[in-house]
Amino acid sequence: MTFVVVLLGSCSALKTAPYDQYSFQKAVELKVEASNLMDKATTPFSEHEEEVEDLMLELEKMVVYEQNKPNNGISYEMWKLMANKDKNLLTGLLQRWEEQGQLGQVFLSEAKSQVIEAIDMIILYEGKKDKETEGTLMQYILQNN
Repeated sequence: MTFVVVLLGSCSALKTAPYDQYSFQKAVELKVEASNLMDKATTPFSEHEEEVEDLMLELEKMVVYEQNKPNNGISYEMWKLMANKDKNLLTGLLQRWEEQGQLGQVFLSEAKSQVIEAIDMIILYEGKKDKETEGTLMQYILQNN
């Protein structure tokens, strides 16, 4: 936690990674794939295990890609949150689905909206790369770490 605070606190002194078409495109693709898969979480997990594994692999690739981009601490930290099984975002939701077998519609609707909101923030930041969207992401990361 303290590392993230120090990292993000010093981000204003760092350069921001330039617009990256790949990051933007992959974020959009992951949003669509995650949304479609989350819609299936009211059905048995066992019927969708391969789809979950495929999505988790794509998410892992994105984390590694963002980690290795220069001047990219904010995007990297956000993708790490998405991939953290102990947080209430994408990986946490998929893990809960696996553990419970299937999820209720009311819970799923709320959880899905939180995941989509977080991905939308990434997409917006990747598309604009401005101080406003950077600040929004930094605040979200700090509140959720």
